[in-house]
Amino acid sequence: MTQHAVAIAGGGPTGLMLAGELALAGVDCVIVEKRESQDLVGSRALGLHARTIEVLDQRGIADRFLAEGYTAQVAGFAGVRLDISDFPTRHPYGLALVQKQTERILADWVDELGVPILRGRVVTGFAQDENGVDVTLEGGDVLRADYLVGCDGGRSRVRKSAGIDFPGWDPTISHLIAQVEMTEEPQWGFHNDATGKHAISRLTEDGPIGVMVTESRLGGTDEPTLGDLSAALIGIYGTDFGVHGPTAISRFTDMSRQAETYRRGRVLLAGDAAHIHYPVGGHGLNLGMQDAVNLGWKLAQVTQGIAPESLLDSYEAERHPVAARVLEETMAAAALSRTDARSGALRALVAELLGRDEARTYLAGRISELDIRYDLGAGHPLLGRRMPDLDLVTADGPTRTFALLHKARPLLLDFAAPARLDIAPWADRVQFIDADYAGAWVLPVIGAVPAPSAVLVRPDGHVAWVGDGNDAGLADALTTWFGPPAAPQD
Repeated sequence: MTQHAVAIAGGGPTGLMLAGELALAGVDCVIVEKRESQDLVGSRALGLHARTIEVLDQRGIADRFLAEGYTAQVAGFAGVRLDISDFPTRHPYGLALVQKQTERILADWVDELGVPILRGRVVTGFAQDENGVDVTLEGGDVLRADYLVGCDGGRSRVRKSAGIDFPGWDPTISHLIAQVEMTEEPQWGFHNDATGKHAISRLTEDGPIGVMVTESRLGGTDEPTLGDLSAALIGIYGTDFGVHGPTAISRFTDMSRQAETYRRGRVLLAGDAAHIHYPVGGHGLNLGMQDAVNLGWKLAQVTQGIAPESLLDSYEAERHPVAARVLEETMAAAALSRTDARSGALRALVAELLGRDEARTYLAGRISELDIRYDLGAGHPLLGRRMPDLDLVTADGPTRTFALLHKARPLLLDFAAPARLDIAPWADRVQFIDADYAGAWVLPVIGAVPAPSAVLVRPDGHVAWVGDGNDAGLADALTTWFGPPAAPQD
């Protein structure tokens, strides 16, 4: 029986990001992926939000993604573009990049880190005990892991096998989306009618035609066919434009569901396995990748015996509220997208409100995900928020905060002169840097905040402790997040 510290069911963006995080920490992990290759039919997710780009920058790989897509102001709500070009970040934009490219880049990174991917295999079930999990693959093979993480999508077998409920809201609207050819010139662009919103466009100059139509009634659970698409086009446009040669046809709805728990014993959920929602706003892929970054370092420390298993409870405590907020936001967007007159009146009012800078900043912070704050208690505004990517001066020369996070190791930055903090009992786990920073401390949405004397930064880039001229609370924060102090050496 093959044994690994962590088995990951699903090799999409969430599973790949989690594997990369674990590998950086030196954890033996394996991905089980049903596809024979990383090839992906259709475009699926269309890009990355600002915070996800920052997360990739924290690992030193953002340039790989930026080189293959193009940056733009992608945040929006109710048809109103929300410009974040004035936000205090090195990446005040989104990145237009289709999911198949995102996955390919992540897969190359994971391959460089030496993570094995079992392709053409599916996790069908598991049995866990107090020491680990026996993971059953289709065909009867079994592998043993300390932990199993279900990153296997909205219909997650891992979630179902774990008996984790998936409550939420049933769909009220459904769409067909496809890549096809047409023998006739279609009606290009957007088209609204009583059924809903529709669009036909050429995806690339020489590529297939992209079609998105709202169905007149809720579609079934079966995979849609070319006949379904043809019938929908005729109902909307009076013709199907000679549609043929589909390379991808799928259905999506505004169904919104969230797992009642993200963990059952040694089995955890991340990405779409933990939450699904209407894809408006482009949150799904971003939400899953950030789930992975939050979970990865915690799971690594637990499997390596650095931190107690209770650290894993903080994963759900922090990420469940973030996904719940996205579900709320996307349900509101779905309601505003309806084409009836009453919805149009509400949409116009919301658009007027978003013309005010305070409203624009607030909602843009949510959609770009730059405003996320984990509840680590009261204190400095930095506590629980993403650490700004500061230009620092250290004994080794100038650097950036994110450059110090490339290896996914925690970081204590001491800005006092001379340095007064002592973390010797955690020196094997936490980087200690005596740094100078002369600029202002500014956070998205909040604005300027008081300069701290020191900050403790977790591997996911969120601030775990803020100094105020002394070390009060530092030992507790180090113990909470990075395990008990090492015993003194004789």
